[in-house]
This record gives sequence, C-alpha cells and structure tokens, in this order.
Amino acid sequence: MKEHKNILIIDDEQVVIDSVSKIAHLENYSFDSVMDAQSALAKINNEDFDLIVCDIMLPGMDGFQFLSELEANRIEIPVIMTTGFSTIENAVKSLYTGAIEFIPKPFSLDEMVSIIRRGMNYSSIIRLRKSDNNSLQPVPCPAKYYRLGYSSWMNKEFDGSVLIGATDFFIKTIEQIKKIELLDPNEVLLQASPAVKFFTEDGLIHQLYSVISGTIIAKNERLLKEPELLEKDPYFEGWIYRIIPTELDYEMKLLIPCSSDRT
Repeated sequence: MKEHKNILIIDDEQVVIDSVSKIAHLENYSFDSVMDAQSALAKINNEDFDLIVCDIMLPGMDGFQFLSELEANRIEIPVIMTTGFSTIENAVKSLYTGAIEFIPKPFSLDEMVSIIRRGMNYSSIIRLRKSDNNSLQPVPCPAKYYRLGYSSWMNKEFDGSVLIGATDFFIKTIEQIKKIELLDPNEVLLQASPAVKFFTEDGLIHQLYSVISGTIIAKNERLLKEPELLEKDPYFEGWIYRIIPTELDYEMKLLIPCSSDRT
C-alpha cells in the first residue's frame, strides 16, 4: 500500500523547499520534497499526494514537461507552479498546460498559505468527482465561454465588450467570502495579472487572475454588497468586470473553451 502524504515539493533550491515545508508544517500538512521532476515522478509511483508545488525551471525535465507527463499518465494531482522568472507568458502557459494555480517567487507566507489551501480544496473536489453526489460538483462554465486555467472565465458580448468572472470551481476552493476588493473603471488589466481580491471568513486573501487583457469599463457593484452572488450565480449575475479587450484574438488562443469540459 502506498504511503500517503499531503504535499510534494519540487524545486532545485533548498531555500524554497525549506520555505514551503515550513508553511506546510504550520498548516499541519505532511510533505515530501525532491529537486528534479524525474525524482518526483518516481515519488508519485510510490506515494500518494494531494497536491504538488512545482518550480518551472528545473534541471532536465522542466515544469511544463512535468505537467505533460502527469497528463500522459492520467495522474490527477493538482499542481501549483512557481518560478523566479515571473512573466505573463509563464503564468498563462502554466495554467493552459494544466496547473491549477501560479505563484511568482519570492512569495510571502500569506500568499503561499492561501494558494496551498485552495490547492488542497481542489484536491478534495477531484475526489468528489468520483462520488455520486452531483450537488457537490462544481458547475462548469457555459459552453460558449472560455477560461484561464480553472479560475477565471470570459464571454464576448454582442457589442464587442467582454464580461469576465470567477469560475464556480474557484469559488468552491475558498471559504465563505467576507469582502471583495475590485479595481475601478478605466484601470487596465493584463492577462494572468491579479484582478480581484477575495477576503474570506478564515482570514485569508485570495487573488483571482484576469482571463484576458483590457480596460475596465464597468464593475459589478452588486458584488460589494452581495458577495454571495458569486456562489449563487457565478456565470451570469455574479460577473465581475465588463472590459474592452486589447489583445482578444491572440489571448483567446491561450484559453480553454468551456465546451471542452463537457466532452
């Protein structure tokens, strides 16, 4: 029988492994660590993990190749990608390739705690997929929408503007929302850059990345007074921003069509 541990840390810098290990320990999670992706694959063959925290730049097989190996072998362990070379391209590629989240280095303790908490909740959702309780399953985004990873969605309107919001999957990985911090109209968003802060009842702050780039022309003021709209109706009444996109044709190629969630 495989030994079970909560988190596998993959990084070729011991200082990063020590940092993530300390956070895992503070959160009462068990963990293991390796310094390259090949060793990680060997670990996965012998141990069960709920979550993987993986650097992009690794010796030999990099983080993107590691994600591809997990997919090829049908290993459904959620992966959080980290990198010291924090670029929008790396963030988008991580989420497009299958990571559930992306966090740049250096990260704070609070940032990593929040993202690990979401990752562990995501792992629980994966296990629920195998149950017969459909009421606990996340609602997929409508077929005509597109998503960035598993967190944010977009829908192009008839007038050329784009509505963006948070997926039901993302909302289900955080605790009850206490407060939402939104940007103002005329502010500019970049794809995979922080767009919204969610303050939750457990004292954590969770950031949602923008699905595409553009200028905000409206924000959903109702969410400030009724954050529960995000849980009740994340794809319609719970939209977050209306924006005028700036790189829509190019950036949509980096998104995942929600219609693929139904195949």
